[in-house]
Amino acid sequence: MSDLLYKEECFQLVGYCMEIHTTLGQGHDEVIYKDSLAIELQNNRVPYAREKKFEITYKGVTLPHHYFADFVVQDKIIFEAKAVEKLTDAHIKQVLNYLAAARLRLGLLVNFGAASLEWRRVIL
Repeated sequence: MSDLLYKEECFQLVGYCMEIHTTLGQGHDEVIYKDSLAIELQNNRVPYAREKKFEITYKGVTLPHHYFADFVVQDKIIFEAKAVEKLTDAHIKQVLNYLAAARLRLGLLVNFGAASLEWRRVIL
């Protein structure tokens, strides 16, 4: 069996998310969890970009609308936060679109809205 892509980095990110979920619990707006993750990343000196913009081109023309990924961690992982009752296929498709636009291979989709932290690795 082959090793998981960015196994250690994802383990670390999920750990930060578990700490956030344990501390804050469920029920907050998504932005509160994203602000908390930014603090965890800063405190642990993990490089990231927040609300990173990705342009889409069609037949050589840059479209007027863009994607904004919640976080790009270590220039290699798209991190998408949700605060919903349950993750859906639409959330996974969103991360896949971000990965394609960013030309990255791994996304981490995390839901802080459920009673227990829910997360999925999304591979392009």
